[in-house]
Amino acid sequence: MKGNITKRGKNSWRLKFDAGRDEKGERKTQFVTFRGTKREAQVELAKLIASVAEQKYVEPHKITVAEWVRGRVDHWEASGEISARTAQRYRQLVENQIAPHIGAKLLQKLRTIDIETWHTTLRTSGRVRGKGEISARTIGHAHRVLGKATRDAVKNELVLKNVVALESAPKVDDGEMEIVQDVPAFVAKVRGHRLFAMGMIGLFTGMRLGEVLALRWGRVDLDGKVIQVREALEATKAHGIRFKVPKSKAGRRDLTLPDILVDALRDFRREQLELRLKLGSGKLPDDGLLFPNIEGEPRSPSSASRAWGDATGVGYHALRHTHASQLIHADVDIVTISKRLGHASPAITLAVYAHMFKKTDAKAAAAINAAMG
Repeated sequence: MKGNITKRGKNSWRLKFDAGRDEKGERKTQFVTFRGTKREAQVELAKLIASVAEQKYVEPHKITVAEWVRGRVDHWEASGEISARTAQRYRQLVENQIAPHIGAKLLQKLRTIDIETWHTTLRTSGRVRGKGEISARTIGHAHRVLGKATRDAVKNELVLKNVVALESAPKVDDGEMEIVQDVPAFVAKVRGHRLFAMGMIGLFTGMRLGEVLALRWGRVDLDGKVIQVREALEATKAHGIRFKVPKSKAGRRDLTLPDILVDALRDFRREQLELRLKLGSGKLPDDGLLFPNIEGEPRSPSSASRAWGDATGVGYHALRHTHASQLIHADVDIVTISKRLGHASPAITLAVYAHMFKKTDAKAAAAINAAMG
């Protein structure tokens, strides 16, 4: 392959070289401006020619990190790869954690050291309003969004490698995840509250709030002690409140209920029937929601979350974490836990809850002892 150097100014050179062929089979000539000595320019030209020969050359682009990630989020939502709710959350991460700090940098100039510096900035002064640190969990979410976008950039031949994947996100501290420590005391505390049944479902099934709010009586089999999860509610600025199917096949699942939850739901159903009889509304329809708003329509997840938090002082998502914690400490296998939580794979469960698993290998030693008699 051929190439040449033309002097443009003091310590400025134009590198011209053959960049292969385009889709029509015609030769492409590439021009690159380089600043430095002539010797350095010659070395750079040699590298560029070698990269073309090895099919590792990437044409220069001026797209910034923020432009690229915003575009990818739009594409993921339009293609159905992510839900509108997830897209809304991703956009919040882009605008609050990514764009203000590394968004202006050219995508092709992004390096691993930039990711390391970005993490440090977020941990020390990354808050949107005023100074203050961002939690390791939020940094991890932003890191995954950026990593997913740069992975797409590699696939689309805009960059050679995913530099985000080369730098690990900060480790989430054990104490950062909100978990109910004394479950019996907590149950006793919230018993009798109008949201008691809603809370017990989250605590003893690990269902997401959106899944609980979309739950219909026809999907609750109290005699068989099973809840069928088939849809969820999501609320977005673009679409308002709407039902959606689970984001993965694993989200469609049947959950076996413990007796304490069956009893709570029987009491809740009886109360609902008595109320409907007083109002002259008749029996509970199979397609009726367990937890509608006062008009009988789907309830806003955000309002339900606020109401629960105000009443109990515990975030609703903490119930899901608590359920996972109970299963882990009961030595339930990771595959079963993953299926119960509706995760697409056990790897996701491990990524979220790895710190909860026992650090000792005593069980392995005990198993060997048992096998050897």
